[in-house]
Amino acid sequence: MKSKKVSPFFIPGIVVILSVVLSSFIVSDTDPVIMKIITQLSKWANDYPTEKVYLQLDKPYYAAGDNIWFKAYVTVGGPHRLSALSGSVNVELIDENDSLKKWIKLPVIGGTAWGDFELPDTLHAGNYRIRAYTNWMRNAGPGYYFDKVITIYNAPADTVFTKTDYTYTMVNGKQKITATINYANSDGNALAGKPVNYKVQFNNKEITSGKGITDNKGNIAIDFINPEYTKTNKGNIITDIQLSDKNKITKTVIINATSGKIDVQFFPESGNLINGLNSRVAFKAVGPDGLGVNIKGVITDNENNKLTDFSTRHLGMGTFNITPQSGKTYKALVTYPDGSESAVNLPIALNTGYLLTVNNTDENNISLNVRGSKDLAGAGTIYVFGQSGGETRYVGENEASGTTFNATIAKSRFPAGVVQFTLFSANGEPLNERIAFIQHDDSLLKLDVHAAKSVSAPREKVRIDLNAQNGGNPAIGSFSATVIDDHIVGADESDETTILSHILLTSDLRGYVEQPNYYFNKSNETTRADLDILMLTQGYRRFEWKPVLAGSLPLPIYEPEKSINVSGSVKTLTGKPVPNAKVTLFATAAAGQFMLDTLADKQGDFIFKDLFLKDSMRFVIKAYTSSGGKNVAIKMNTDGRDKTVKNAALPANDFGTNYRLFAAYLKADKKLYDEELKYGLGNHHIALKEVTIKEHKKPVLEHSNNRNGPGNADQVVTSADLDKRGCLSLDDCLNGMLTGVMFRDGKPYSTRGGNSAMLIILDGIPQDNALEKNFLGTIPVQEVASIEILRNGGLTAIYGVRGGNGVIIITTKRGDEKDSTPKANEPGMLIYAPKGYYRAREFYSPQYDDPKINQSVADLRTTIYWKPNVITDKTGHAFFEYYNAGFPGTYRVIIEGIDGEGHLGRQVYRYKVE
Repeated sequence: MKSKKVSPFFIPGIVVILSVVLSSFIVSDTDPVIMKIITQLSKWANDYPTEKVYLQLDKPYYAAGDNIWFKAYVTVGGPHRLSALSGSVNVELIDENDSLKKWIKLPVIGGTAWGDFELPDTLHAGNYRIRAYTNWMRNAGPGYYFDKVITIYNAPADTVFTKTDYTYTMVNGKQKITATINYANSDGNALAGKPVNYKVQFNNKEITSGKGITDNKGNIAIDFINPEYTKTNKGNIITDIQLSDKNKITKTVIINATSGKIDVQFFPESGNLINGLNSRVAFKAVGPDGLGVNIKGVITDNENNKLTDFSTRHLGMGTFNITPQSGKTYKALVTYPDGSESAVNLPIALNTGYLLTVNNTDENNISLNVRGSKDLAGAGTIYVFGQSGGETRYVGENEASGTTFNATIAKSRFPAGVVQFTLFSANGEPLNERIAFIQHDDSLLKLDVHAAKSVSAPREKVRIDLNAQNGGNPAIGSFSATVIDDHIVGADESDETTILSHILLTSDLRGYVEQPNYYFNKSNETTRADLDILMLTQGYRRFEWKPVLAGSLPLPIYEPEKSINVSGSVKTLTGKPVPNAKVTLFATAAAGQFMLDTLADKQGDFIFKDLFLKDSMRFVIKAYTSSGGKNVAIKMNTDGRDKTVKNAALPANDFGTNYRLFAAYLKADKKLYDEELKYGLGNHHIALKEVTIKEHKKPVLEHSNNRNGPGNADQVVTSADLDKRGCLSLDDCLNGMLTGVMFRDGKPYSTRGGNSAMLIILDGIPQDNALEKNFLGTIPVQEVASIEILRNGGLTAIYGVRGGNGVIIITTKRGDEKDSTPKANEPGMLIYAPKGYYRAREFYSPQYDDPKINQSVADLRTTIYWKPNVITDKTGHAFFEYYNAGFPGTYRVIIEGIDGEGHLGRQVYRYKVE
């Protein structure tokens, strides 16, 4: 067959790039099948633009009492440009019981946002998830959210670490689980010969209990019956390990009740096995913990003839080739790591069909091969479409009626990321599908990161310069930077989630991708081959072709959230809609006293659009009938959060699996904890002796960071007290309002203190520079939730020498789910606190050139520096400065970001501190 040269053709609004090097393929820009597929795909891309969210975190793991700092990058479409579609992003912290611990909403400006989670030092150790998504992304579903597992330890409390392995057997039709728990100290040494008491619970119901002694490896085995084997259920094992006569540690191990079996699945390339055609088959073996398992075995037919051997290549994945024959069936005899065996049936081969195979080994070109069964000779035209992000990038059409033909396509035709190839029949019916990954290192931003000196000293000022280029030209972009110590915050770089691995790879694949950065960290022939096997096993299902081609996709359920909308409906007291109801929204004094009016539609629905609300702002909403009647009921719509928090695709990682990796970090964090307590720094609570509580009272304050406990102060001022004063600035409100506090030049002094002003703490962070100016006058009164005054020595002692002259603790308003529930005072009236935007805190970095800084405090920061808003100028340059921590080591600077054209960049730079 002669090769024909074809030219690109263009449709308004669509760029279609066709291969120039073809064999047995031609294309026609008038072919109705081609035009229909391109048009409908373009319509899908326009109506359902794909948004993605990526979060760069400051560290790979944390300890209770830490702060989680993060920056969100929101992209849209195939080119991954920063999104202007959504103006809000939700970020959640979820524990391993699928319970929401924190939720904030951030304003997205220019496709980026940043925020933080403050972790109380009373937080239980375990595996947590950070999930992020826009309201628009809810249309695609949780499978495409940013969803990352992080480990949080409790360094002061964790002197014992556990790792749990499970074995599963069936006894009298019931599942018996043996949990082998390994106990070790913070140095990773086994705790041998220690008495252990335990109890096992499912759904908070105890099913067994007992006691035992750890063996010489620190192990103890606990047997129990899973009471709900047929259901997906969770339980826990609570153990008390006696370390000494006076030291007993309680640990809780989460049980993910599964079948205990290794799941082995087989995936013929492009979908089906065809009798008589040699086909590549990928397979993946996944253990009960959701991670890959190494297996091996043989493929046999129904007459027990051996066809081929197979074994895993990487993370439970591998491939083999087979040529099935009509009338035969095939199975895999699988051997597992423990030596056990089982037989798994392969998919039944078809007598009629096509195979679409891809060879992606060449660095410059990708090769397609289409083969059909003999009966399809003369079946008519078939087409191959290659699309990325909803944009058609390649179209091929066979010229003759043959069943075998090939195409070689330059990879430069495709953007970096996942490409989907689909084979269509003559009438435009999708037949086969194959996805491939295109790696273009030259399409990534080149980031040059360097310090002025390759070696610096502890507490020395450091300047980091960043130069970003795209194809040799300066790149204007938005970046974020974190600085950590490799020796303290160690990590397996293959396990890391990066802006490259998430935006280009995992965000386009359903299911969990193990070690995502393995494919990007050191790209070579081996990693590219492993990545191609991942493409064969994970699949790509952002949309189904048939409804796209039929134009029958439903309208999106969730609209892009440009800003915050307050909406609801007005009904009669008997539940009937009130058409054309008058609705008024009043802001309380704390929210700035404003009023908005609107009219409900014929169904009684109303909306106040495009509001920029801060978290915890309260409103009064009133509604009347069109004639002024008040006997109506107001129902508010939901807050836009996806309340389905489970993610079955994520692995059930055993908390403690990598505690030896975390040992240095935990020791450092414990030292930091002790140092902060010594000097009254940080956000810590003091463990008090056990007392019997006879009366339960709601805390005076919900979110106070007072180390003595919320409301334990000489004087408490609430937002309601400030509202009554009617003042504009906080210093004016407090002057004359506080007992034993006087103001000089806007600075507060305690009558019990000396000549120094009182320590001001804002949202748990001491304001070291607050006394250089009228700091209190800069805080809007309406944003303050409470103020606590500490003057008594018994209350200020916990803040060390810094609090010796008294302490003023200011807590600003923030979201509270309970408070966001509308409260009806009377018919036609509601008090409502919608979820507003969280105000991100600023990372505290000591300034050692300031003489006020206490140089005697050991600087043991685990995150040495965090800066979320690094913006390069027109020359592609940016810089930031900070001071090293107080210890030597190899410091790792990680910078990630994106430019205005959607080019991604990541660079890791190391320098020594001696």
